[in-house]
Amino acid sequence: MTATMPETTGAVAATTTSIRSRGFVPALEGMRGMAALGVVLTHVAFQTGAAGTPVLGRVLERFDMAVAVFFALSGFLLWRPHAASARGLGTAPSVGYYLRHRAARVLPAYWVVVCAVLVLLPSAASTAGLRVWVANLGLLQVFVPLTLTDGLTQMWSLSVEASFYLVLPLLAFAMVRLRGTAVRWRVPVILASAAVALSWNFIPVPTPDAIHSDNWLPGYLPWFAAGMLLAELVDNANSLSLRRRIAGNQWVMWAIALSAFLFSATDIGGPAGLTHAEPWQYAAKMALGTVIGFALLAPLVLRAPPARPHRWLESRVAATIGRWSYGIFLWHLVVLSVIFPVFGILPFRGNFGYVLALTIALTLPVAAASYALVEEPARRFARSRDRVVAAVDEIGDNAAEPDGNEDGSYSVR
Repeated sequence: MTATMPETTGAVAATTTSIRSRGFVPALEGMRGMAALGVVLTHVAFQTGAAGTPVLGRVLERFDMAVAVFFALSGFLLWRPHAASARGLGTAPSVGYYLRHRAARVLPAYWVVVCAVLVLLPSAASTAGLRVWVANLGLLQVFVPLTLTDGLTQMWSLSVEASFYLVLPLLAFAMVRLRGTAVRWRVPVILASAAVALSWNFIPVPTPDAIHSDNWLPGYLPWFAAGMLLAELVDNANSLSLRRRIAGNQWVMWAIALSAFLFSATDIGGPAGLTHAEPWQYAAKMALGTVIGFALLAPLVLRAPPARPHRWLESRVAATIGRWSYGIFLWHLVVLSVIFPVFGILPFRGNFGYVLALTIALTLPVAAASYALVEEPARRFARSRDRVVAAVDEIGDNAAEPDGNEDGSYSVR
């Protein structure tokens, strides 16, 4: 009895941690909101000319690393059910369920923005031919030349993210045998895949003019892999003590993230402005972004249960900004393009602080409306459709087997 007690206790603790880890993590919502504001900041810095300021400008423009945080968040949240399933701690959703809910989460609000921009924004509407419409509605901008148009140029990252959504079920299938005693190989496989992906920009991929293959998913896989790695570690009882002491230590991990961010603001992370980076600089930026994404998120999901809450990231303000973050990302360039003529401000001529304050102040209510009128209704509709399907399946099961399962429940999704 005494010899088996620690093992039993450890299993219970691991199970408790796993259940907690797969629930809602409030700090992640706050971090998503901060990442959205980081994207706003870097675009305002470019369009006001602040990115050209010596030293400070390099730091401001490198807030585009907020995209690494977005990708790591997606990697963690979407891979987490597969990582847990491999350890016998739950069931991953079916591919149909997963794709339906991804589509409901992303497409309706996005299509509203695309239609609004291509119809109402003069600089975009004047060049919006059929190819531009099809590429933008289909999230194909990174594959079709000259289709990133005014008000929608940030959507390249959403195109990359949509590619990841489609590829994720294939990645899960490729690792389906790594469960049970083979589950220990999942982390090495993810790390190896991320390392291989860092070589993407060294490969001479033929592309049409004005298209760069470094904007395709393989180049950004390391950023998604940072979140996938966290999803594997959060339920890994073998690394529990190490995880809580190091990766769960906010001061250590955020210091690492800050160091990686500052390195990325030098020529190591690429030249200033929109100059195309050398392959080694691109690989370095991807590696540094992977570190940033992992280090910022790790303390939020790997901390020990008695740790203090992340008060700012879990505050009502941060949670609200996180809830509206997708709308902030979608609409901020539209708002920014309107601010310059309406307020009589010349682009690339300064006023960074003023334009940033205006952009945030005007984007937030638009994002709130997007969330309330489009995003949340679309998600509720998807959930209601699944409940209808589940109810129909339950009726069918009940007709075939009147007694149902022994406990009176039905295994339907």
